[in-house]
Amino acid sequence: MSGTILNVITIILGSLIGMTVGNRLPKQVQESVMTGLGFVTLVIALQNAAKSGNIMIPLLSTVIGVIIGELIGIDTGVRRFGGWLQEKSAQWSKETDSTGHERARFINGFVSASLIFCVGPMTVIGSVQNGVDPNNMQLLAIKSALDFFAAMALASSLGLGVAFSAATALIIQGGFAVVGIFIGGALSAGALDPNNPYLREMTGAGGIIMIGIPLLLLELKQIRLSNFLPALVIAPLLVWLAAILGIKIYF
Repeated sequence: MSGTILNVITIILGSLIGMTVGNRLPKQVQESVMTGLGFVTLVIALQNAAKSGNIMIPLLSTVIGVIIGELIGIDTGVRRFGGWLQEKSAQWSKETDSTGHERARFINGFVSASLIFCVGPMTVIGSVQNGVDPNNMQLLAIKSALDFFAAMALASSLGLGVAFSAATALIIQGGFAVVGIFIGGALSAGALDPNNPYLREMTGAGGIIMIGIPLLLLELKQIRLSNFLPALVIAPLLVWLAAILGIKIYF
């Protein structure tokens, strides 16, 4: 859990610095920063999507995953939670605008940052590794540094919601770390290899989901991106099912 705690701290620190600096930057500069971050996120998303060995797995995972997400309303729940956090933060800071532009800005920051910080191979592999070996936090340390600068850039435009996304990172990465603690002894030597088919296809599905993040950051289209998250579970399940049925997924 040490790596997860470090990551949470860096997200909060980066957000606070970004909010402080962002308030002093002209709106045009803030918009340019968000555009640049959107470009970088798109490149990372495409790189992750390209790691798939068979694009049909992420494709099917995305379709099945978003159907499940829409039916159970994941995005609605995430945004309600973000709205609740915004209302609480407004009460604590005695702000009066808890329903208008600031509310939408908070929720957008919370959702976008949560997806950026938690959808990717570093989240899964790094957290499980840290759970298996508490002294092994190298991958999460690298992720923490990256998230620190991403949080600064995001918070300079999207504000306090980015800082609250640290709670999402704590829950998700902490959950994977706990999994690592309990199953560490049962993991094979190559289970956490990024070239493991299960991780490759989950990374590919995550890359496809991340392609939608720049659309949110640049306000090009309001999509219910959180509804695609079940694809991260569906992808390794499809790999497992193919193995059970003797279907070759790599050629």
